[in-house]
Amino acid sequence: MDLREIGPDDLEALTEFFRRVPEGDRTFFNEDVLDPEVVRSFTTPRDGDQRLILIDGDGDGSVAGWLAIFGGVGWSSHVGRLAVVVDPARRGEGLGRRLARESLQRGLKAGYSKLVVEVVADQRSAIAMFQAIGFDAEALLRDHVIDRTGTVRDLVVLAHHADQDSSEMQALGLAAEVA
Repeated sequence: MDLREIGPDDLEALTEFFRRVPEGDRTFFNEDVLDPEVVRSFTTPRDGDQRLILIDGDGDGSVAGWLAIFGGVGWSSHVGRLAVVVDPARRGEGLGRRLARESLQRGLKAGYSKLVVEVVADQRSAIAMFQAIGFDAEALLRDHVIDRTGTVRDLVVLAHHADQDSSEMQALGLAAEVA
């Protein structure tokens, strides 16, 4: 597996990746990832943001995972928002955990003093994955998201603070990676 920055040549593979993501999962993106212009915008570097793809190791060049770090602006410029998505056919292989750790490391190296991730409350495995790498539930926003079928769901905001105790980072195996 090759993890690398997204570039203009990745437009077709990234578009195919987002088409494989189930509609129920796509509902919770802030953008319409089936809109060609949105996907094209992901292939263009933007100040403060990082977008990477995990290329499948079988040689076909397909995208197995996507991660993004969106930089905050103004009074939230110290906060980075993380997003991690894994191809449905590749879930359960540890790719999500790898991408979550990578996004945490990159966010801290980029200088964000706080990193957040938003997860629909019923996605317990995703919440547990982020908690396992040092994120804590910071807020529960009741009835905050609505999917395309009209179902209203709660949203959990998980946060990781950069000033977190270094011994905890050491225990998570992240201390040397973010130094």
